[in-house]
Amino acid sequence: MKHALVVAGTGMLSDVSLWLVEQGYHVSIVARNPKRMEELMSKTISSEKITPLFVNYTNEEKLQEQISDTIKKNGNINIVVAWIHSIAENALSIITNKVSKSQKEWELFHILGSSTDLRKIQQKISVPGNCLYHQVQLGFVVENNYSRWLTNKEISLGTITAIKTKQKQMIVGQLEPWEDRP
Repeated sequence: MKHALVVAGTGMLSDVSLWLVEQGYHVSIVARNPKRMEELMSKTISSEKITPLFVNYTNEEKLQEQISDTIKKNGNINIVVAWIHSIAENALSIITNKVSKSQKEWELFHILGSSTDLRKIQQKISVPGNCLYHQVQLGFVVENNYSRWLTNKEISLGTITAIKTKQKQMIVGQLEPWEDRP
């Protein structure tokens, strides 16, 4: 069975988690909130295909344990969708190192905020040779001369499109003109 890991998969990426289940993946979800996990699992008839990983990804030791445990239990991870805040400097490298050790080739869809410099991120992170790396940058929307941030549904739809099309870089919404952001 295909195995996916979604970091922050009960919030803005919850529809991505559910879509991956529908695509036949077993989905391990890094989350902190049991109530939101329960709500997510109630939205699918295949809740047995979801493994909750209750861990704050800033806790590096616990994150390593949880990733190792889900690989042992559910098999090698084929795809990672990760929205990780900058406060967890090592979380992404912990995940990529664990996944790369057990898998020949896999994909990482790195979700990034609107002000992120994508080139700097590519230079900063170390992506293992067996990882196909994709960036999904989240922007904003202008409607009727009013700007707003993306909704969770728009973020998920954009991320799903990135997964389907396998673009190296994708912008969801718009980034320009920067002065129009909310």
